[in-house]
Amino acid sequence: MPIPTESDTSPGTSAPSLPKTPPATPPADSAAADQLQIRPPEAGDGAAMWRLARDGGELDLNTSYAYLILAEDFAATCRVAVSGGEVVGFVLGYRPPERPTHVFVWQVAVRGDQRGRRVAARMLDDLVDRLPEVEAMEATVTESNTASRRLFDSFARRHGGELSWSTGVRAEDFPDGHEAEPRLLISPLSRS
Repeated sequence: MPIPTESDTSPGTSAPSLPKTPPATPPADSAAADQLQIRPPEAGDGAAMWRLARDGGELDLNTSYAYLILAEDFAATCRVAVSGGEVVGFVLGYRPPERPTHVFVWQVAVRGDQRGRRVAARMLDDLVDRLPEVEAMEATVTESNTASRRLFDSFARRHGGELSWSTGVRAEDFPDGHEAEPRLLISPLSRS
């Protein structure tokens, strides 16, 4: 699944029954940027996460139900970034049952007006800092998604892990003409 790290706020396919993610006023200075809160999602954040994914137009949009369930039942392996009381970014992740010391990052989204503020990096750092038993991070990222590749490369450097790539999901395995998603592994992870 593609993992854009800095979602555009241009409209994607929208459902008429739900409002667009409201625009936020960007912080005027670094003190305001520091007011960004990174935390596990709460059940009520799922709808905002879905709207953010939908409005960015770059992610493979899951059902709204999936975001609601992930926010509630997988909160320990997900993060939201909140500014001014609004969800402006999220990370969806889970721990593969066969590899319980790994966290798989499924999607990363950051609202367009929050670009350049290290929101995605801060969410990933917070995620692993609060999961001390996690020794490795995994994700799949298309070759064309340079922003995500840079995000995970810088994460590996910050956490002293080696970044390696394997086949992941091949293009021919997707039933809908999707680009291949090579799998990355960052291991071992060190904490600050």
